Amino acid sequence: MLSKFPVRMPQLKPPPPPPPPRFSAIRHRFQQKQLFFKVVCCEKNLSSSSSDSPNSSSSSDSPPSNKFGFKVVVQSLGDKNWKFNDLDTHAMQESVNKMLSKTQSFFTELTSPLVKSVNERRPNVQNDSEDMEDMLITEQTVNIRTPQGDLSDASVISIEQFSRMNGLTGLKMQKIFKALVSESVYNDPRNLVEYCCFRFLSRNGVEVHPGLKEPAFQRLIFITMLAWENPCREGNGNRSKLPERNTIQLVGEKAFVRIAPAVSGVADCATAHNLFKALAGDEKGISFSIWSTYINELIKVHEGRKSYQSQEFSEISKEKILCLGSSRKQPVIKWEKNIAWPGKLTLTNKALYFETVGLRGDRESIRLDLTHKDTKIEKTRVGPLGSNLFDSAISVTSGSESKSLVLEFIDLGGEMRRDVWYAFINEVISLYKFMNEYGPKEGDKSIYEIYGAQKGSDRAATHASNAIARLQALQFMRRTLDEPTKLVPFSYLTNAPFGDVVLQTLAVNFWGGPITKKWTEVDYEMGPRVGPVGEGLEYSNHVYDVDGSAYLRKWMKSSSWGSNASLVFWKNSGSAKSGVVLSKNLVVAGVNLVERAANTCRDKYRVAEKTQATIDDAMIEGIPSNIDLFKELVLPLTLTAKNFDKLRQWDDPLVTGSFLAFVYTLIFRNLLWYAFPVTLMILSAGMLLLKGLKEQGRLGRFFGKITIYDQPPSNTIQKIMAVKEAIREVEKMLQNMNVVLLKIRSIILAGHPQVTTEVALVLLLGSTTLLLVPFKYILSFLIFDLFTRELEFRRQMVEAFTTFLKERWDAVPAAPVVVLPLVEEESKALQKKRVDKVKPERTTQNTS
Repeated sequence: MLSKFPVRMPQLKPPPPPPPPRFSAIRHRFQQKQLFFKVVCCEKNLSSSSSDSPNSSSSSDSPPSNKFGFKVVVQSLGDKNWKFNDLDTHAMQESVNKMLSKTQSFFTELTSPLVKSVNERRPNVQNDSEDMEDMLITEQTVNIRTPQGDLSDASVISIEQFSRMNGLTGLKMQKIFKALVSESVYNDPRNLVEYCCFRFLSRNGVEVHPGLKEPAFQRLIFITMLAWENPCREGNGNRSKLPERNTIQLVGEKAFVRIAPAVSGVADCATAHNLFKALAGDEKGISFSIWSTYINELIKVHEGRKSYQSQEFSEISKEKILCLGSSRKQPVIKWEKNIAWPGKLTLTNKALYFETVGLRGDRESIRLDLTHKDTKIEKTRVGPLGSNLFDSAISVTSGSESKSLVLEFIDLGGEMRRDVWYAFINEVISLYKFMNEYGPKEGDKSIYEIYGAQKGSDRAATHASNAIARLQALQFMRRTLDEPTKLVPFSYLTNAPFGDVVLQTLAVNFWGGPITKKWTEVDYEMGPRVGPVGEGLEYSNHVYDVDGSAYLRKWMKSSSWGSNASLVFWKNSGSAKSGVVLSKNLVVAGVNLVERAANTCRDKYRVAEKTQATIDDAMIEGIPSNIDLFKELVLPLTLTAKNFDKLRQWDDPLVTGSFLAFVYTLIFRNLLWYAFPVTLMILSAGMLLLKGLKEQGRLGRFFGKITIYDQPPSNTIQKIMAVKEAIREVEKMLQNMNVVLLKIRSIILAGHPQVTTEVALVLLLGSTTLLLVPFKYILSFLIFDLFTRELEFRRQMVEAFTTFLKERWDAVPAAPVVVLPLVEEESKALQKKRVDKVKPERTTQNTS
């Protein structure tokens, strides 16, 4: 426990009156300087503080009555030639009493029970100021003068504490950092805060940082985020102090996204911004109470995993249990053949186990493998007698041949339990899809050519396991998002824009490492290489991380490596901002590859969310219709489209070739102008032929009637649900049509100027082409393109072009739609006036 308190400097005993000039000089010096005491109550800090500080005294100077390991170190901010006679006994006694009171509170908190009630999980915002008061300033050795201003108190605390945890003083760390970086990097005090923090965090690469269990370390990380956000003091007055009582300090999103992922297990770069939204809620930032509550819940989740008993299942002995779903208040029910079976659900890093409890007390265990590449999970509805009443279930299928496991999650305290468990299971499924797509094949001996690549799969599994633990902690805090899948990286990145590039950087991070074999010249083929930060772009057959770790070319099995976004990213990664690379995850005054790709993904996702918001606003509930009748009416068109699609896909090459020969004959023989009149003549002749056959009675009585099948027998509830599903499907179709029309309207009316300009230029280019090139050549080119899209030599190019058009179309916002409410008062007023006019007419008729 470190404390800071100024001591007034009046004399203890009235000395003889000194000469006036000498007395005035001493008094002026004492008024300008303050004396600080540092109390150290941790033996681990004694050695570092006493050895590194030039102004600290040794332990031998302490009085012999020091039984509890406390050490008082005296430091003056200016003049060191002071005397004991200058101390104020009353101020000294008051300061010591305050120190003893804080020490007693510390030991009381330390010896308090570890088990807390449920109400204590909720953060207490009122105690923020009291907790912040305990974050006390250490002995200051760092030079607070910077080109951007004086360092804030939070920056001084962070730099000094992490420097001593690194075995140095703040001043020495400051000098080392100055020698490592350029002057422009050194002039930013935020980089010094990063260097001191990241250098200590780089020493530990475990699953969860062990220091998180200590409240002091939790507070230090929070102070570091405050220091990163405001590294210098504000204003020109005295130095800013720590938060006073009844004040709450909030950490912003940028500081949280930068510092939190550096601490093992706290956050990851891909979902750190979503984690901040979940923790902050409606506030502008994260308070210390929310931060400490989140860390404590996270530690409880990891400690709980260690205490899970796996003796009941012999198959789980080699698997890691992630979470359990069994509680009287929150049961899990398996639905099979309209029968509900309660039981115990267990999620491991490889499978899903459900133990059914029978009527006689017998137990039946079911294992569903989640590592299969065809494993799927969907949200579904369940209910008695086949009625889909309860929207609180999921359906998990492991491969095409396995049966679906339908589980319902009952939550008496909320509605997010099903969604949270969906995110849990989907994250494990996405993990193995990621490993199969981006990792080396099983049994690949090339992993022994890269140091540490054998542990790549374990690193990926740990990454997913930590994400699930964080989501569990948020679930206990009741601070999850509407879509919990945004808080787990692999599930989130699977559907996020630019997510495939982020997955590539994660693969390089997990399986990349130093090359252990001597490569031949054949291995060094031309290809993009990403060197360490600050180096130029070189060429090699493999991809390299910021610290020089190599990711082999033969592991790039995914088609996403050939996308345009991926090529541009890896080509420009070598031109990243210069900085100090402490590890592949920690870069001072710069960003690592995962963080850079995640920032781009975050920006693109926010743009997509804004666009989707305009589309959601445009979706208005529409009109119900008969879907079966509509399908029957468009059946001739559907059959024509299917037959044409068979021609286009070359299912029968002879028929397709004959059709193309006929079409090209019409085009180049200038017979195309007769095609439409001949088609109308054939259609009219066919109609007259059918009329004559029907009059002769050769077509039967039921010819031309539309036949649809009735719905199977069902009760009233099932009929209502069927009508609701039909209405929902029609509404969705109408909404999609309206969105298309609104987007076209937005393009035409310049709702999005950039898109309008691009479309106008494309139309201008097309019109110019139609004017200069004969139409028959354009038509023949379009037919050639249509019938060669599915062929092997054009498939990849067509898919890339289609993806580009889809992304551009999705980025077009819909035109705004305003729905005015129905004004009933005006209509009632008009109706009342009409009634008043009719009444006098009736009275005059009666009197006459």
